[in-house]
Amino acid sequence: MISRRSLIAGSAAFGLAGCASHASVYTGPDVTRIQVLKERREMQLLNNRTLLKSYKIDLGFSPAGHKTQEGDGRTPEGGYRIDRRNPNSRFHLSLGISYPDANDLAYAQAKGIDPGGDIFIHGTPQRWMGTPDWTWGCIAVTNEEMDEVYAMVNTGTLIYIYA
Repeated sequence: MISRRSLIAGSAAFGLAGCASHASVYTGPDVTRIQVLKERREMQLLNNRTLLKSYKIDLGFSPAGHKTQEGDGRTPEGGYRIDRRNPNSRFHLSLGISYPDANDLAYAQAKGIDPGGDIFIHGTPQRWMGTPDWTWGCIAVTNEEMDEVYAMVNTGTLIYIYA
């Protein structure tokens, strides 16, 4: 007969095992800035001016230009911050980008449009076909790379997205 204590301990271990695939520990220098070079399809993680890691990326399905409205398929350009972490993303793991900022909101209001939002750095869906520039304006890396990025980048980190 299984004791209640064994059942609880086994359930806890099983629950933690489900999280293990996303568990990654980073003990290196702090990531102080992220740079995204849209034209080169590259994301760089930096500690001050020292390059720590570089990744090939996919962008929004219409990558040229700055995001101005919901559904335009563009990835924003400019300076933002990582403002949230989502360990339960439908795209593996994700880090939120603080788009829209005050300037984006003012522009959208003046034009009478919705600026959109929910822009993230994230992994790929389970049934991803490998098509380039497939997101709705987000920045995507492989799931294995996202494990690394998620461990390295803290909330509040600056992100600069360049054309």
